[in-house]
Amino acid sequence: MSFDPYEFDRGYASGQTETLGQYTAKTFLWMMLGLLVTFGVAVGCWVSGATLYLIYSGMFQMVQIVILIATLVMAFTMSRRIEKMAVGTAIAMFVTFAVLFGLTMSTILLVYRLTAIVLCFLLTAVYFGALAAYGFLTKRDLSSMWTILISGTVFLILFGVVSMFIPGLEMFERVACLIGIATFLGWTAYDTQKLRVFYSYYASAPDMLAKASIFSALQLYLDFVNLFLYLLRFLGNKRS
Repeated sequence: MSFDPYEFDRGYASGQTETLGQYTAKTFLWMMLGLLVTFGVAVGCWVSGATLYLIYSGMFQMVQIVILIATLVMAFTMSRRIEKMAVGTAIAMFVTFAVLFGLTMSTILLVYRLTAIVLCFLLTAVYFGALAAYGFLTKRDLSSMWTILISGTVFLILFGVVSMFIPGLEMFERVACLIGIATFLGWTAYDTQKLRVFYSYYASAPDMLAKASIFSALQLYLDFVNLFLYLLRFLGNKRS
């Protein structure tokens, strides 16, 4: 379904509690909070040795599976029940999501050199910022990208699962990383443009606008983290 990204006055002006700029800024602040929580947990697990303990005890793979299931359930729940859940519940789920992802992210500090991690984080910030600005400012309707982005995401998931069980796919790793980078750059622009749509739809309902902001922050958070991980895999310098 197409939409006009600049058509965000639908008769809600009388009940409007915040401007589009304020709503957008709040959403990106939530996203940055999620990133801070994730990287804080990752560093904490690395410094404390918790990640090494889980790996050497043989529990880490089980923990990863539990985290994956939990994050998928939370993401699905937020997307399907956002209109019914309380604002506090949405915030709690988002923060929990960021904490769980931090446990998984802690492994990159063991695999990659710190200089490579910092470089890829800075590159991610630049690329993410550029595509977010494009998505927010462009007059082009990006909703037509949805099918392509979903197809790219499904491919990446299937490739990741298959590569766990079939050896010899390492030669396609860089190709998959390029597809991942392109896919999540596209998602960044798409999800940023959707901020206008959510603002237009929920502008007269402050509670719904608050929950939409948290849900949008989760989507942008996932775009940033996945873009970072694919850039790191493509460019990163692993520890010997």
